[in-house]
Amino acid sequence: MHYLYHIPGKKIGVTRNLNKRVTEQQGYASDEYEVLLTSDDIDYISNMERELQKSYGYKVDITPYNKLIKSKSMNINATEQTSTFPVPLNKLKGRLKDNIGLVWETPHGTFTITHLVIEWIMSNARTSMFNSERSYVYNKALSSAFNMTETMPPVKNQPDDRTVYDLIRTWANDKGIYDKGDTKTQYLKLLEEVGELAEGILKGNKPEIIDAIGDIVVVLTNLARLEELRIEDCVDSAYDVIKNRKGKMINGTFVKAKDNSNLINQTFYKSNHTQTL
Repeated sequence: MHYLYHIPGKKIGVTRNLNKRVTEQQGYASDEYEVLLTSDDIDYISNMERELQKSYGYKVDITPYNKLIKSKSMNINATEQTSTFPVPLNKLKGRLKDNIGLVWETPHGTFTITHLVIEWIMSNARTSMFNSERSYVYNKALSSAFNMTETMPPVKNQPDDRTVYDLIRTWANDKGIYDKGDTKTQYLKLLEEVGELAEGILKGNKPEIIDAIGDIVVVLTNLARLEELRIEDCVDSAYDVIKNRKGKMINGTFVKAKDNSNLINQTFYKSNHTQTL
């Protein structure tokens, strides 16, 4: 959906995201502008923008909105194995966001650019070995990730295969956390949630403990995403480290084998010191 908006005394423009374009980028609150028209027809809304700019006495855009947007469109080259994007990895996410809703055909299914697909692409895309200004993904892997077949509809109609982490990231993206937040704010949020967990444990309040643990996982999922990581990969990495770890329980804590002697000595010293006193 395209929105034709008016900031009285300032300008008339078109956008697909009022909050990001008008509020975040231009600094106007929702009560400081009005929406004149909405339309899915980019050519119609583009013509109306220029007509209203003239009638209101504003400067008319040199490049019409439809040509500006179409200049950002992306031709995806699909082969049997890969889908190649005409941009390098460091510019891929922005170009994908500019093309939300774009559909392309491959031998492994019909794909649609959605926020969820963008998340997957950014986690799996590689730089082309033939041209560093291009990047690509494997079609079969993308198809498998969303449990698609050659005859299935676009990805946006298949939400049931999303994991809870996918749902968290979609929610956070819709709330603007990835656009306006950063790892520092998420870290502070993590400390807040850990404090609530401590409070729940001290009170023996099981619902509060459950809520705090869930909130901590949400915050960690978002913190990882802001660092261009996936929490699933972080957890897998941690498990790979601990799965063969040897050790024992000492004073209620599992201690790695190589740390046992030091901790035992400390415990022995404290015990003897206390008895001496």
